[in-house]
Amino acid sequence: MIEDATSRGLSVEIVERPPANSLEEAAAGLGLEPSGIVKTLVVKRHDGDFVFALVPGDRQISWAKLRAIVKVNKLSLPHQDVARDATGYERGTITPLGSTTAWPVFADERIVGRRIALGAGAHGLSAFVDADALLDAYGATVADITDELKPRSA
Repeated sequence: MIEDATSRGLSVEIVERPPANSLEEAAAGLGLEPSGIVKTLVVKRHDGDFVFALVPGDRQISWAKLRAIVKVNKLSLPHQDVARDATGYERGTITPLGSTTAWPVFADERIVGRRIALGAGAHGLSAFVDADALLDAYGATVADITDELKPRSA
């Protein structure tokens, strides 16, 4: 992962992530707002290829918005084994950095201009990176691809 980042001119800081029972607790442990923790989702296209969707922690992917930006009628979250095979990373550790395939990156516009924490390729670690530099390095498509996080029902 670090080699990939370096080859792209990115500065990445890997930190140990303290144990947490919620997004808010995880964010506080990293000194961030919940929106500063960015989830990297592996999304399967109808043709079998994949894309990365970068989603702020306090938001959820909007399938309708993402389909419109990707210009396809069908997208899905693959099984965790398929996501691992597509990226080389287990769910919860996924990052575009060092992925076995450099899939296209689609990022929610709310991460622009921030220092964010991503998965770091291993459990218990986070990768801090400047979002703008990351987006530039991957030629990411930046757009509104999320909705407000809906409360979980009990």
